[in-house]
Amino acid sequence: MRLVADLFLLAGALLCLLAALGILRMPDVYNRIQAGTKASTLGVLCILAGIGLLQPAWWPKLVAIAGFILFTSPVGSSTLARAFYRAGVKVWQPPGKEASR
Repeated sequence: MRLVADLFLLAGALLCLLAALGILRMPDVYNRIQAGTKASTLGVLCILAGIGLLQPAWWPKLVAIAGFILFTSPVGSSTLARAFYRAGVKVWQPPGKEASR
C-alpha cells in the first residue's frame, strides 16, 4: 500500500510541476489559465489520494478538500478568463496569422 501511495504522491507532484511549466510556457493568459487549472487540479487530487492511502483515518477530510478543489478550481479559472475577456485581453495569434474575427 505504501508503494501505491508513493506513486500517487509522485504523480501528483509531477502534475503540479507540469502545471507550473505550462503556466510559464503558454503564450497568453487564456492558455495559462487552462494549463494551470487542469494539471494542478489533477495533481492535487493525486496528492490527496496518496495521503489518503497513507493515513486512512483522514479520508473524510480529504474527500471534503477534494470536493472543494473540484468545485472552486474550474469556477475560479472561468471567472478569471471571463474577467480578462471583458477587460479586452486579446487571444494570442501565431505570427503571420490574421485574426478570424
